[in-house]
Amino acid sequence: MPDSDSRSSQHSDEERADARTVVVPDRVYKAVTVFSTLFSVVSVVGGFIVLDTATNRASAPLSEVDPVLALAGLGLILVGAVTYAFSTRFRAAGMGNAKDESDERSNNG
Repeated sequence: MPDSDSRSSQHSDEERADARTVVVPDRVYKAVTVFSTLFSVVSVVGGFIVLDTATNRASAPLSEVDPVLALAGLGLILVGAVTYAFSTRFRAAGMGNAKDESDERSNNG
C-alpha cells in the first residue's frame, strides 16, 4: 500500500508537468508548431553546415579547424534543439497528454 509521501510526490510530479504546459487556442498552437519546427530544422541543418565548413568536411587537421566557426555551428544546433524542446510545451485546448492515456494494451503480442 503506497504511503502518503509517495502519493504526494506523484501529485507534485503531475502538477509540475501541468505547470510546464501552456494551453493556447488552436490557431496559436498550429502557428507555434509549424514555425518552431521550421526554425529548428533550419537551425540544426545550418549548424551542421557551419560545423562542416569549420572542419573542412571533417578532414582538416586540428590545427586548421576554425574554433569560432565550429562553436557557432554547435550553437546553432543547440538553439534548434532548445527551440523544438520548448515548442513541445504548447497544447491546444482539449488536447491530452499521450503519457497520461492508457487506452492501448500494455502487451505487444
